[in-house]
Amino acid sequence: MSDSTDRKQQAKKYERVKLIAGITEGILTIALILAMVVFGYTKQLAKFAGGYTENSYLQLLIFGASIGVITAILSFPFDYIFGFRLEHKYGLSNLTFIGSIKEKFKGFLVGMLLGLPIIFLFYYLLTGYEYWWVIFGVIVTLYSIVLAQIAPVFIFPLFYKFKPIEDITLKDRILALCEKIGFKIGGVYAFDMSKTTKKANAAFAGMGKTRRIIIGDTLISGFSHDEIETVFAHELGHYKKGHIKKQIFISFFSTFAGLFIISAIYDRLLPVFGFSQRWELAALPLLMLIAGVLTFLISPLGASISRKYEYEADRFAIDTTHDFPSFKSTMEKLAFQNLSDDEPSKLVEFWFHSHPSVKKRVKAAEEYYSALEKD
Repeated sequence: MSDSTDRKQQAKKYERVKLIAGITEGILTIALILAMVVFGYTKQLAKFAGGYTENSYLQLLIFGASIGVITAILSFPFDYIFGFRLEHKYGLSNLTFIGSIKEKFKGFLVGMLLGLPIIFLFYYLLTGYEYWWVIFGVIVTLYSIVLAQIAPVFIFPLFYKFKPIEDITLKDRILALCEKIGFKIGGVYAFDMSKTTKKANAAFAGMGKTRRIIIGDTLISGFSHDEIETVFAHELGHYKKGHIKKQIFISFFSTFAGLFIISAIYDRLLPVFGFSQRWELAALPLLMLIAGVLTFLISPLGASISRKYEYEADRFAIDTTHDFPSFKSTMEKLAFQNLSDDEPSKLVEFWFHSHPSVKKRVKAAEEYYSALEKD
């Protein structure tokens, strides 16, 4: 059996295990939280939080921390077995167990720093405004835009070391590609992706003046200049085709629609579970359940839109580089290195994949390139 065939079999098994583990963990988490609400444990936790302080926001913090600890205990075996152990079994992770704990803890602290103001604001609106979801939707949208702008400068460096790319030839080719299509960029940076994983990736990050190109060192070391240029031609396609603006537009309206639906369902469920006020601490986990289920149900719609954008960006890359062989080798090498299933089942791709399968992308690009050559 060839290395390529063996790798494809490993990819199928790896992604199948990850998918089953993720779905199982999600179902168990929903079942646990629902059971806590049904059997009155969330009311006991709310009473526990109220015993320490009369301040409603501190009560919220204690209550949320208690729920977080309980769900973390459930999630830990999944994170360890299907996260840390599985990644090492398939040779994808460079982290030690202690290193993975440090990274997760760092992520937790950053998440709390960024998330707590939004959580407190959410609770303030929930307790004081009938149409809390309208105001919250506006603020969340604006907050996400601000985070997108500051992330490359203040957040990403907390997890990786960034430095200007040292390969001048590669840098000049990327900048020339940006200039060719009239795309202004703040810089080209390499980051030490290899400290955590053997997977390869690259992307545009930031908005406005903070917009920059970031390249994982695993991509730089394992791919040719032509292949890396193809990757960025694809990413440029997302900008030139207006996908970023479209996604912001879609996110804006989907946020409002989602919050409206969540609010309506929540208000109807409150009396069913014995609650009289929407801001009762013990009732808040219902919001988590509704949001989780709704997100799962509508995920195919978002995935479908994303896959459409990926095809469009692929065609832009072919238009820009006129280099289908490099596109094909890039896709195949990324699938090989990242252990991606290049031909998942139709249902799995439809429901969970934001990118088309590698086989479909290569075939579509080849047909498009052939049509261009004939013209």
